[in-house]
Amino acid sequence: MNRLTNRQRFLVALTLFGMFFGAGNLIFPVHLGQLAGKNAVIAVVGFFITAVGIPILSVAAIGNTHSDSLHVLAGRVGRRYSYFFTVLLYLTVGPLFAIPRCASTSFTVGIAPILSQGINERMALLIFSVIFFAIVLFCALRPAGITIWIGKIINPVFLFFLFILLGTVFWKSDIHISTIEPTAVYLKRPLLSSAIEGYQTMDAIAGLAFGIVVVNIIRSMGVKNDEAIAHEILYAGIWTGIFMGGIYALTILMGAKSRGVFELADNGGIALAQIAQYYLGRSGAFILAAIIIFACLKTSIGLVTSCAEAFVEMFPGVFNYKIWTVIFSAVSFLFSNVGLSKIIEYSLPMLMFLYPLTITLILLALFEKVFRKSRYVYLTTTVFTCCTALVDLLNSLPEGTKERLHIGTVIETADRILPMSNAGLGWALPAIIGFAIGYLIFLKKKGRE
Repeated sequence: MNRLTNRQRFLVALTLFGMFFGAGNLIFPVHLGQLAGKNAVIAVVGFFITAVGIPILSVAAIGNTHSDSLHVLAGRVGRRYSYFFTVLLYLTVGPLFAIPRCASTSFTVGIAPILSQGINERMALLIFSVIFFAIVLFCALRPAGITIWIGKIINPVFLFFLFILLGTVFWKSDIHISTIEPTAVYLKRPLLSSAIEGYQTMDAIAGLAFGIVVVNIIRSMGVKNDEAIAHEILYAGIWTGIFMGGIYALTILMGAKSRGVFELADNGGIALAQIAQYYLGRSGAFILAAIIIFACLKTSIGLVTSCAEAFVEMFPGVFNYKIWTVIFSAVSFLFSNVGLSKIIEYSLPMLMFLYPLTITLILLALFEKVFRKSRYVYLTTTVFTCCTALVDLLNSLPEGTKERLHIGTVIETADRILPMSNAGLGWALPAIIGFAIGYLIFLKKKGRE
């Protein structure tokens, strides 16, 4: 069989959407809507670029290059870089940041608000995370059933409760977002600010991580030809983008509308809790808990599965799939008890470093026919991007850490030299220069052939 049925395509897309769409995909757009106010429509466009467009392109890049995994794709830059980048990416979207954030968010937003007074929250978080990761481990140990766990069971339940919330808000609310004033930064540059906010979802780098799972799902359905797999991955990516984009637009607009009732919340979790209680009453807390927990469960299952499959491929003979799954679940469990605020605080610098490298790798992979997969182009573009991405990493460190490291001068110098550095896009021009140098080398080598 060289192609999937429409029903299978829908199931693959629904599974990919389920892996992508975690609690952060609700929390960040809701808060973005509150910040953007009447500029919410512009903010939707900016958020789409980094939270929908790039993630779908990342999945398409795996298919376009006929790569079985991120490790193979990153190997176009170099063998050592492939291990460095792949391990760092999987640890970031895996046990160090993204998976623990799922569990912590589930508890902080979903469970903590409905706990009785006097209950020890740290102990409650510990008990909750044990149950949470027991379910994740159970499902991840059975990767052949991932389309059942995520696509057929958890995802429909999540969407059911989510649309209860969204439907109620838009049915009852008569607030026009044109009356909501945006915050200062969203008044000056709503498009760029919302694009940077899309980084927080981690979906662009997660898309590369999920590539191996999607390839395996499609192969398990009987498609073996590389061209056909690439075609089916593109189908899945397009439909996933449509699902994600529609929900993002609704949640951003819901966040903007909420400013007509509430003051600006400290984060999207608080905003969601306020919205659910206001429009759904006493049942709102329980519906929100269901939304958040099911959203985080399906993403965590997908991430643990992706990480385990990737490490089995990269380090054959070290551990089998089941042992890697147990390790990643256990480490995620430990980090989830650090607390949501700490996880978010320390994940941002790593994201600011990884995103430029991810974006350039995706674009090179999509257009590699132009330079015939030349390693020179991959290498020079990546080197120039990496050097300036380090500046973005340093710039996004917590203020106290920057003071202790005495890196203020380095950051100020970069802001002066690199265009758009203060907006987190200082890597863009160096990446273009790196590409130009690599392409000139490619043309010179080609001329000698």
